[in-house]
Amino acid sequence: MNTTISELARQDGKTVTLQGWVYSKRSGGKVVFLQLRDGTGICQCIVEAKDGDIFESAKDLTQESSLRLTGVVRADERAPGGFEIAATALDVIQIADEYPISRKAHGIDFLMSNRHLWLRSRGPTIVLRIRHTIIKAIRDYFDADGFTLVDTPVLTPGAGEDAQTLFEVDYFGEPVYLTQTGQLYLECAAMALRKVYCFGPTFRAEKSKTRRHLTEFWMVEPEVAFAELDDIVDLAEGLICAIVEAVLARHEQDLLELGRDLAPLRRVQAPFDRITYTDAAETLRSAETRALLEEELERDRARLAEWEQTVADLERQHDEAKKAWQKDKLDVELQHLRQDVQELERDLESRPQHIELAQNFAWGKDLGGSDETIISKLHAKPVFVTDYPREAKAFYMKQSAESAGTVRNMDLLAPDGYGEIIGGSQREEQVDVLVRRIQEQGLDPADYDWYVDLRKYGTVPHGGFGLGVERTLSWICGLKHVRETIAFPRLMGRIYP
Repeated sequence: MNTTISELARQDGKTVTLQGWVYSKRSGGKVVFLQLRDGTGICQCIVEAKDGDIFESAKDLTQESSLRLTGVVRADERAPGGFEIAATALDVIQIADEYPISRKAHGIDFLMSNRHLWLRSRGPTIVLRIRHTIIKAIRDYFDADGFTLVDTPVLTPGAGEDAQTLFEVDYFGEPVYLTQTGQLYLECAAMALRKVYCFGPTFRAEKSKTRRHLTEFWMVEPEVAFAELDDIVDLAEGLICAIVEAVLARHEQDLLELGRDLAPLRRVQAPFDRITYTDAAETLRSAETRALLEEELERDRARLAEWEQTVADLERQHDEAKKAWQKDKLDVELQHLRQDVQELERDLESRPQHIELAQNFAWGKDLGGSDETIISKLHAKPVFVTDYPREAKAFYMKQSAESAGTVRNMDLLAPDGYGEIIGGSQREEQVDVLVRRIQEQGLDPADYDWYVDLRKYGTVPHGGFGLGVERTLSWICGLKHVRETIAFPRLMGRIYP
């Protein structure tokens, strides 16, 4: 009976056939231990010398060789997934060439250049499964609340955000741009269908190499007619709670395998903290914040010293190791720890500057990445920051009647220093104010005639937000870099494979 590894728990004692690839192999005299992966999990398969031809075939298998294996399922707490298979038949589909990604240590540049193969490894596989769950949770959340999915254009005539981050494309001799957001078009759909969302790739030509930036990423954007800022904040809060709940329900073990501490995720329950931009600015400049940051800096410097000592100890163990497998195991540990040391060194080098920038933060500036990190570290759950200065935000955001010079917007910052994962606002519904803002930002009003029309024919209060899938996934999985959150990341300086 053909089955998958994910179904073995229901097949105990039965004879089944798996189809998959060799994840790893270990020989122990008269036994070959195969770690078989099939896309749904990993299973240990036992091939014994008494099985003759099967045993000889198993000995010849290389990493990533493809095969069909038949055997009896038996429970074993020591085996991955709690079950193993005693092989009774083996059909080799292909003996793979020497696989470039071995169990030895590899640098991140090498792994990214071999991303088409690295995806088969355990970590990337887990992350992509969790990404699938997040995307399903997003769709379920909006679909259950009566939203309609509307697909918006990828090619657009003008900027939706910062005009300096547009990718230009030749469109039959006319310059157009890859979309930065589906929002403007989605507002049109909201006037027809009331509650809508789009979900697709967006593009930003930001010359940034930080761990939070991709040039191509996926964003979900809801838009709601007859809605004000508080309605949009509540919608975003409910979405994040639904996403985290879905991931915890399906992927607790996966998260633990990634090294994620589950306690912070279990705290993600409504209500979230809500502060204004002005509150955030005062917090950044406060003496109390400086003291907390400097204490954290000293703790991390001590942690760096401990890691450096551990590296030295492991290097000594590596030199003294007699067996190849021991050296390989220590190589992997050293590779990971050295990367951690390098990242912490870079972080500590910039931390004093970030503290000074926070202490000298001037009201009117947008919050930078380091500012968001500081604010988010002061909150155990995601935190909404609202009412930013008008000049720091996009032309379409509604000006606040209560606070001069601010707009009715919000950003949601993820805890643990991950920063912004949602940005949204109530939209400006007054035609004269909107046109003036377009002109103030140096944009061509003619490019937005269709958008202005929405304010001429049945204008209503409305708003929405955008959630970045990759940043959200990075936070939930506790990943160090957003490049790990998408199958084939596009970053400044990397377009292959």
